[in-house]
Amino acid sequence: MTDRRAALTETFMERLRARTPHEEEFHQAVEEVVYDTITVEKNDHAFAGARVLDRLSEPDRIISFRVVWEDDDGAVQINRGWRVQTSNAIGPYKGGLRFHPTVTPSVLKFLGFEQVFKNALTGLPLGGAKGGSDFDPKGRSDNEIMRFCHAFMAELCKYIGPDHDVPAGDINVGTREIGFLFGAYKQHRGQFHGALTGKGESFGGSAMRVEATGYGLIYFLCHMMAQAGRDLNGARIAVSGAGNVATHAAEEAIAEGATVVSLSDSSGALLAEDGLTADHIAWVREAKGAGRGLDDAPKGLRYTRGAQPWGAVEAQVLLPCATQNEMDEDALSKAIDSGAKMIAEGANMPLTAGAVRLAQQKGLAHAPGKASNAGGVAISGLEMSQNAHGQYLSAEEVRRRLKQIMGNIHDNVVSEAELRDGRPDYRQGANIAGYRKVAQAISAFGAI
Repeated sequence: MTDRRAALTETFMERLRARTPHEEEFHQAVEEVVYDTITVEKNDHAFAGARVLDRLSEPDRIISFRVVWEDDDGAVQINRGWRVQTSNAIGPYKGGLRFHPTVTPSVLKFLGFEQVFKNALTGLPLGGAKGGSDFDPKGRSDNEIMRFCHAFMAELCKYIGPDHDVPAGDINVGTREIGFLFGAYKQHRGQFHGALTGKGESFGGSAMRVEATGYGLIYFLCHMMAQAGRDLNGARIAVSGAGNVATHAAEEAIAEGATVVSLSDSSGALLAEDGLTADHIAWVREAKGAGRGLDDAPKGLRYTRGAQPWGAVEAQVLLPCATQNEMDEDALSKAIDSGAKMIAEGANMPLTAGAVRLAQQKGLAHAPGKASNAGGVAISGLEMSQNAHGQYLSAEEVRRRLKQIMGNIHDNVVSEAELRDGRPDYRQGANIAGYRKVAQAISAFGAI
């Protein structure tokens, strides 16, 4: 079976690479899913006839546009914007917007592809998409960011809407940016409806949307620990990143009794041998919100410039929450030498292909982001429902729903996963569970 699966995967990927050269991130994401699902497809007459994997690896459409705006000096600036609408087989397109100089069509295609399976795992009727721009907000004033957001939405508004495509935030697109984008959408379309999620609560946002991805990651991790006969109390956890997902994951892990030993940014790692406190996390949020680095660390913390947290401090659990391909094989090897036994991804595809293989070889329980970081889009789905009905849930009710959804995702993943030395293959289970739901819809539609 393994030889057949590898041969089928390589044949599929040869076709994809020939059709989409120089899109390494996209190829990496597709190959991981194809390897786990290609035999599921080949063994099902309806799925094979519909060529589900071929259809999902070709987005429904890629929208590319120019964004022209003025900086504070009155100089004209030009950026590129994109929206990749991957699949709306089970619901309207849904996925975040990312503003970062590393944004390319390949990155957005990989993120949109992953989003299809992540959204399917939530159990909510959501398709998959992703978008963004190569705009770099670092060093820009609030007014410059506002003008860019307004210019970006002037074009994007033509292609989105509550029953068609509902963007949310991602890297460098938080509540402030969503406010600017929604204001521009409302102005251009003349309508007030749920065309974006992640909005402020005063104009249609959901309680706990900011916390949802990080908190959901910890709720999923709690189920992983229980599956292994353990709990979070006393566990040492290394977290990367210093943004929304990382800080909220750290916050909730501490509340569950864990010892969080790190955060990080693009310049280095913030290490805490005895564990971070709530005050430390508040300091990190304040520093990053003010545009400062983490090198001026409070007493009791150590900042190591140019370092990653992996292996720098003893930790049994790794939560990579920064960005794609942040952890390579060498970094994971160091973390394993420092006691790592479990990984739950807070970012999308944070492990390189080599690191994924090493995690499997060493017997680590490894949850992919499409399962473990699905809490954000799950609450976005609840925000869409609240907007549609004009009725809003309390924070307590949203938290209850989030815990329920993350538990359901875990159980669904485990039900599809092979056991390896008594441990569920979370990656395989997530890919098959997400694929099966989307494939059932696509094969039902016929050749359209």
